[in-house]
Amino acid sequence: MSEKYIRQNKSSCIIVKNSKTYAKTVSLEDSIFIRDFLIKNDWDLSKTPQLLKKDDDYLVLTVYEDKIHLLGKYRREPDSETIDKLVKKHKRNPNNSRYGLNIARIFDTFIIKKQIAGEDYVFGYYDNLSDAEFVRNFLMDHMWNVNAFGQIEYDEDTDTYKVVEVIDDKVYVLDSSQNDSIDLNIVHEEFLARISKHKYGLASDPHLDLLKDRIDELEERFNVKAQDENWNFENNVENPLDEIIFTLTPFQKSVYDAVEGETTFDDVKRKLIRYKSKNFDSKIEKNLNQLIDMKLIEKRDDFYIKIK
Repeated sequence: MSEKYIRQNKSSCIIVKNSKTYAKTVSLEDSIFIRDFLIKNDWDLSKTPQLLKKDDDYLVLTVYEDKIHLLGKYRREPDSETIDKLVKKHKRNPNNSRYGLNIARIFDTFIIKKQIAGEDYVFGYYDNLSDAEFVRNFLMDHMWNVNAFGQIEYDEDTDTYKVVEVIDDKVYVLDSSQNDSIDLNIVHEEFLARISKHKYGLASDPHLDLLKDRIDELEERFNVKAQDENWNFENNVENPLDEIIFTLTPFQKSVYDAVEGETTFDDVKRKLIRYKSKNFDSKIEKNLNQLIDMKLIEKRDDFYIKIK
């Protein structure tokens, strides 16, 4: 009965009994071994251990959504920490998707979303995948309880410490550090400055949209003021860039608007192609240099970046 209960295709083998799928592997040999284990245990998945010895190999297994998953094979017996990491990694991304469970990307913003009792809940917005993965992993490990977060949490995947704030059941990552010696006042000042610059058009941080009209409230909560070495956010009627942008020429403003994130010279040219004329390259370069002199953008290697 070498292949009984096993269905093969080009890339995998599936163990099936009475129309129920019990496991899926990439090799027939592993499927036969797991099939025989299931038969021996009367197809009871609850008897599946995390570690099984197969000839000279150790197989790391887990049961997820009523199926056995083979997570890894080792010549030497793996320790419990290795097994735990493999199991956690699989539960966070059982389908080997790009971002794993509960993380989606819309433009440059990563969103954590989960359906609970038939309703979609958003747990946070992030400008980088590392922060989104950290928050998603923490929530999965703590039954999606946002109140389980401390102000500083260790992220074992990146070996960093994250400063966290929960605001209206949304989880914000304010900063990351290589050690836990963190000055929270400075972190809060910088966080408020980022929100302020986003509000006033000095930077684009769409993941902070929900906070841009709550700066006064957050200043009181953190007991600090939004501060930045280049900009003064106090007593600004509407936008601290107004007086500067008002003096820009139309073409300078177009060049400034063309710089988004890390932008190369060719990126700027493509965005301004409708303005193409004689000496187009030199005209763009001249205006980029003027914006650098005005401290609106800076050049890092081959990239132009707005000063935040």
